[in-house]
Amino acid sequence: MKDQIITNKILNWYDINKRSLPWRKKTSSKKKQYYTLVSEFMLQQTQVVTVIPYFNRFIKNIPDLETLASYENRKLIKLWEGLGYYSRVRNLKKAAQVVIKDFNKKLPNNFLDLKSLPGVGDYTASAILAIAFNKPFIPLDGNVERVLKRYLHLKKENQIQKDNLIKSKKVLGTSSRSSDYAQALMELGALICKPNNPLCEKCPISKNCKSLAKYDFVLNKIKKDNKDKYFLIKVYKKNNKYLLVKNRNFNFLKNFNIFPMQELTRPKNFNQNLSFKLSNMNMNIKIKNDKMIKPIPFSYWIDPKKLKNYTLPTFTKKIVTYLEKRK
Repeated sequence: MKDQIITNKILNWYDINKRSLPWRKKTSSKKKQYYTLVSEFMLQQTQVVTVIPYFNRFIKNIPDLETLASYENRKLIKLWEGLGYYSRVRNLKKAAQVVIKDFNKKLPNNFLDLKSLPGVGDYTASAILAIAFNKPFIPLDGNVERVLKRYLHLKKENQIQKDNLIKSKKVLGTSSRSSDYAQALMELGALICKPNNPLCEKCPISKNCKSLAKYDFVLNKIKKDNKDKYFLIKVYKKNNKYLLVKNRNFNFLKNFNIFPMQELTRPKNFNQNLSFKLSNMNMNIKIKNDKMIKPIPFSYWIDPKKLKNYTLPTFTKKIVTYLEKRK
């Protein structure tokens, strides 16, 4: 009964306060499934406000699974350009192809079949089942984790482990409105139970929140070690153009166009020019202007004044911008 009260409070709050998002608009069940698939892939590692314009452009150009499954790779990457984590869009297309081939053009509505699709893990499968198919799943994204941690005041390492958080979800109860409820919990975390300065006075379940009772809103996270890595980037320039190569050497940004670069092991006197955080890696970068002695395979020249015309990762664009500012 207590669980039902929590559920109703959160749903009532959601009905009044939910954001108008393009993948939430009322449409046919087939389109809803497709919109959910695309939006969930985009929302991995990326905030809602960033995703909205990308989603709208993507759907305008690729309105359904059939179109996606056969869409030209170069154009597909261009539509995704700027969102990063490009393996997502490759997997999204592969998932569409599997659905067309193995599931009679219909997105599967059970957990194991969904997880068999490229790029779909436990979270994405749960989100699709809840949102697109109204099944009683609560996907555990960062927003829902935050609500749980604060509501139950989970602080210790064993308490905030993923397995324990999954068990703790039962306190949130279930609803016949599973689609709305999953989104309501995410929305509650995004708009109210924010990482910093949560808006407890507007929270529908603050009365029983243990963190509010203790006035302790600090969120503990499991520590992840980011690896420091060092790279030397070689810049070749001719007629005010820069040479790029197709990345075949590194697992990150695989098959994308980057500057020629090499990884350095424990370099001495490393005077870095730039730093990037990519996945679980801290990239320390030193730039060296070099002269070409012989042709470099899989390379081509780009005009920095026409950056928008090229399909390039943000990583490469930032280096071009850095170089152009220091001419």
